[in-house]
Amino acid sequence: MKKIPVNEAVGLALCHDITRIVPGKEKVRAFKKGHIVRAEDLTLLRDLGKEHLYIWEETENLVHEDEAALRLAEAASGPGIVFGEPNQGKVSLKATCSGLLEIDSLRLAQINNIEGIVLATLHGGQAVSAGTTVAGTRVIPIAIEKDKLETAEQICHTGSPLISVKPFVPLRVGVVTTGNEVYSGRIKDGFCEVLRQKLAAYPGEFMGQVLVPDDAPLITAHIRKFIDDGAELVFVTGGMSVDPDDVTPTGIKQTGAEVVFYGAPVLPGSMLMLAYLNNIPICGVPGCVMFNSITSLDLILPYIFTGQRVSRSQIVSLGYGGLCQECPVCHYPNCAFGK
Repeated sequence: MKKIPVNEAVGLALCHDITRIVPGKEKVRAFKKGHIVRAEDLTLLRDLGKEHLYIWEETENLVHEDEAALRLAEAASGPGIVFGEPNQGKVSLKATCSGLLEIDSLRLAQINNIEGIVLATLHGGQAVSAGTTVAGTRVIPIAIEKDKLETAEQICHTGSPLISVKPFVPLRVGVVTTGNEVYSGRIKDGFCEVLRQKLAAYPGEFMGQVLVPDDAPLITAHIRKFIDDGAELVFVTGGMSVDPDDVTPTGIKQTGAEVVFYGAPVLPGSMLMLAYLNNIPICGVPGCVMFNSITSLDLILPYIFTGQRVSRSQIVSLGYGGLCQECPVCHYPNCAFGK
């Protein structure tokens, strides 16, 4: 780069974007990289505090900020990610589909440990929609050393994609609702409508709901029937606590399913249960789902709807960040819960 007085820049091309900030109102690009400076631009440039400008001169060992940001974005992007053109030196990475955002945080830290390189992301492990900005990258100087950039690219290319979105797959879903009080008609079930609202964010088909008394063999039979009829996910609601009448966990176990966990280190939602029968997830839903807007169930649904098997270690890791602050106005997923 060559630094020259602003009054000598007329007729020359800028080698970087110049930003205009109006406090509390806007932050916009006043001049774009490559803009040929005109005499009428000088007043605005001085208003922006510019007494000198950088003019780009090709150097073998340096990479311009725009090219560097594009190369970083390309190296970091995996399936389900697209990126645009540089704006004020930054390139944004966006999701191309609705799915589970996956980020290798260890390699991300290695990249950000390289002086002059910035790659900022959302938290991984959360559902995102098509068009969501999931990351942004840039370099701090106007030009960065080629070897630093190449090191960052190498880290990105080591192993699985650094940033990707795993698309949701459609699942056929059945609901088995347990409880003598609901089965007999003494009270109206409140689970199914809540579950259907949550399922609206995911592709698939709702197969229906069946009401069952507190009878473990009957619970087992109806879970199996849903699976025999083609269900790819079965929710079992009611009777998930440790009260003597609550036999739902027993009914799930007696299907022969492999129980991954019963009891998650998440509040609310600690009585969550997850088991697999021939790779079909069976999910025992905690009672708090009826009155807490976000629970442990919301943290595992994105994983289930990518078709991947949820492991015990994944559930154990939810304990760190697994305490919901139950804010008066819920901003999930834009909060610390489940991160």
